[in-house]
Amino acid sequence: MKMVLVLLLLSTLLGTPAVPSQRPSCYKRALKEHSCHTIPEGQENLRHVDDGLQDHFWEGKGCEVICFCNLNELLCCPKDIFFGPTISFVIPCNTQ
Repeated sequence: MKMVLVLLLLSTLLGTPAVPSQRPSCYKRALKEHSCHTIPEGQENLRHVDDGLQDHFWEGKGCEVICFCNLNELLCCPKDIFFGPTISFVIPCNTQ
C-alpha cells in the first residue's frame, strides 16, 4: 500500500510542469560604437553609479538594474542579484 502511495506521489510530482522563475535574470549587452571608457553621459540609457565604482552603470531611469562594463560589453543584472541583498541598499542611486 505504501508503495502505491509513493508511486502515485512521484507520478504527480513528475507530471507537473515546472513554473519558470519570476525573478529577473542577468543579460549581456554589446556596446556598438563605444568602449567602457568612451560611453557619453546619458548615452545608451546608462548613468555612472559612482566615481569609486569604475565601469559600473545604472541602466534606465531608476536604480534597479546595474551594468558592469568589460571592454565593449555590458553585463546587466538586477542590483539584488549583482551585489546581493545585504549591500545593494548601500549603493548610491543618482536618478538625474
